[in-house]
Amino acid sequence: MFEIAVEHEFCAAHALSISGVRETLHGHNFHITVGIRGKTTDADGLLCDFHTVRELLMELVEPFDNANLHETDAFRDSNPSAENIAKYFGDTLGQRLDDSLAPHARVAWVRVTEAPGCAATYWRTQP
Repeated sequence: MFEIAVEHEFCAAHALSISGVRETLHGHNFHITVGIRGKTTDADGLLCDFHTVRELLMELVEPFDNANLHETDAFRDSNPSAENIAKYFGDTLGQRLDDSLAPHARVAWVRVTEAPGCAATYWRTQP
């Protein structure tokens, strides 16, 4: 089994609703890590090109950078928790990348760290 990881950061604000109580609006430097996993490499000996994943990740992050996450289409009607952010990026990256990575690899997981020691991971495949 092979795995690569690609990382990117963005700044954004949110005010989570926790047990019906809304937090004060505050910001984070969100750190996103994407895991690509597969059993074999391609003819070039690569699971996939790091640059392909990074460029797509940067494109997907752009609407969220320096934004209030509640005002974005992705989180207008949902709580922008680290878990939900990880799921959004995992599903979106998977939709955009899995076909081009097939049959040897796929987007396996996305981890979102909102503060040192505070991270959420969304697994698209079993760990």
